[in-house]
Amino acid sequence: MTTSEPLARLAAELDFIGRRLQVVSQELQHAQLVAPAPAPMPAPMQQPMPAPPQMAPPPQVAWPQPQMPTYVPPPPLPERLGRAGAGSKVVSWIGGSVTLLGIVLLMVLAVQRGWLGPEPRVLVGGGLGLALIAGGLWVHRNPAGRSGAYALAATGIAVLYLDVAAATSLYNLMPQWAGLLIALVVAGGGLLLSARWNAQFIAVWVIIGCALCDPFLTHGFTPLLVSFLVVLQIGAMPVQLLRNWPSLALVAGVPPVLASLFTTVIHLRSGDPFQTAGAALASTIVGVAIAVVITLRDQRNLASPVILLATSPIAALVAGFALTRPEAAWLAAIVAALMLVVVLGDRWLTTATTVTAAMVGSVALVDATVQALSGPTQAITLLGESLVLVLAADLARHRAALLASVLTSVFGLLWGLTVVSPALLVVYRPDVDLTVSTALTALLMTAVAIAIPLVAYRMKVIASPTRNAGPWIAAGLVMLYGAAGAVLATALLVSPDRSGFLFGHTVITVSWTVAAIALLLRGIRSGALRAVGLVLVGAAVVKLILFDLAFLDGLARVIAFLVAGLLLLLAGTRYARLVVHGGVITDESRGVTNQVPD
Repeated sequence: MTTSEPLARLAAELDFIGRRLQVVSQELQHAQLVAPAPAPMPAPMQQPMPAPPQMAPPPQVAWPQPQMPTYVPPPPLPERLGRAGAGSKVVSWIGGSVTLLGIVLLMVLAVQRGWLGPEPRVLVGGGLGLALIAGGLWVHRNPAGRSGAYALAATGIAVLYLDVAAATSLYNLMPQWAGLLIALVVAGGGLLLSARWNAQFIAVWVIIGCALCDPFLTHGFTPLLVSFLVVLQIGAMPVQLLRNWPSLALVAGVPPVLASLFTTVIHLRSGDPFQTAGAALASTIVGVAIAVVITLRDQRNLASPVILLATSPIAALVAGFALTRPEAAWLAAIVAALMLVVVLGDRWLTTATTVTAAMVGSVALVDATVQALSGPTQAITLLGESLVLVLAADLARHRAALLASVLTSVFGLLWGLTVVSPALLVVYRPDVDLTVSTALTALLMTAVAIAIPLVAYRMKVIASPTRNAGPWIAAGLVMLYGAAGAVLATALLVSPDRSGFLFGHTVITVSWTVAAIALLLRGIRSGALRAVGLVLVGAAVVKLILFDLAFLDGLARVIAFLVAGLLLLLAGTRYARLVVHGGVITDESRGVTNQVPD
């Protein structure tokens, strides 16, 4: 299409518009001339409308058809093995693995046979490691030999690291802190070399090889073994800042946890428990720190930080079994505080990370409470901690705190059932001595059952009872159980005999009825309150029929039925005066009409 064609079409359109305006002007002039006459206005002069200019059809553009990618099947295995240079990487890495294992066996055999002395053995191992690294650097200059260079360098780094471990553990040539420091330098330098070459497999192979060979040089699973593995984990942290290698974090984070667990189990009744706990705590702190670093480095990586946060604290929590209860409580409290720091950094971390930290922190808090306290104070403290957490979640609008509150309340309720047992509510036992702790535990159970669903509803975590009845039903059952326990425990404290037991159950039935009526009257404009009130009415009636009629006797039974019946009768009379017409509630006594909300 030339440039003159659009200009010609534009000129034709303007000419058509001009002729149309001329026709309209003539019609208006004719209308003004005939307007004073009473006769009806004659029809306007009909003039032929000019035909619009013919538009040239747009040129046809041939769009290229999308081409679907064709699947090319890989060549068969015999063909791939027959290519030039096939299997060079596999052969190189297998050779490095065999060499590393042979050096470890040589170190152990040299100790058993007394070959040379400790210093010559260490010097020979260090020289071999440096020679392998130098060979890898030399071969790396040629792009064709990169795979062999990677294998040589990785083997040399692992040999140097294990040589330091042997000098520290087998030969006692240096103190442990010096050996760990030198091992950190070797591991950090070797892993930085893998980052410089952008060869993740070097770092992964070095960590796996050292983790598998370290137990041969540290006399099995010992705190020193855990320390050397933690050094490897620390050496991998700078690489996480330079390269986004999620698998490296997992490979470096899992061995210290496993080694700490085995060390705790093996040395549960022997060895120094403080060294075991210290190594486990170091593993936990480093694992959590690396998880935070990974999250800050790349928030798209969700799996690695979550796995590290979920597994690293296990080492410290299990190590508490080797300590006394107060010492284990302090260790668990440190873990809980560490998780709290992670939760408070939710502005910079992902939701999955903070939720995992909240869950682990709740378990650590429960562990610290159970280890530090005993008896009914355990349940009271756990329920109190849950109440504090749910209030903090309400003030800060923090869902992770709400989750921690729910988890803590679950453990608190389980411990609370040992204090306020179901047998206490059903059967009168004169041999059971009730204390104020029983009533306080029941009151806290009631408060937690009320606070958690209300805060969750305000934070829009759960819906109203009419739309999502499950959480509200569970909370309601706990609330009824706790309230009944509190009333009955108080009645037995006042009158520790069967009359107190009967009077307590009478008060429970009447209180349920009063609470149900209050909710129904309060719920005239709230469907949720009406639903809860009706459920509570049903619970009161069920208790009257199934329990009060069967277990109460004498005046207590009569009072329970009369008071509950009269209250329900008054409530029904009141509700009979509230007539509902098409979603509108009309109070006939006052003549007030209110719209019922959905």
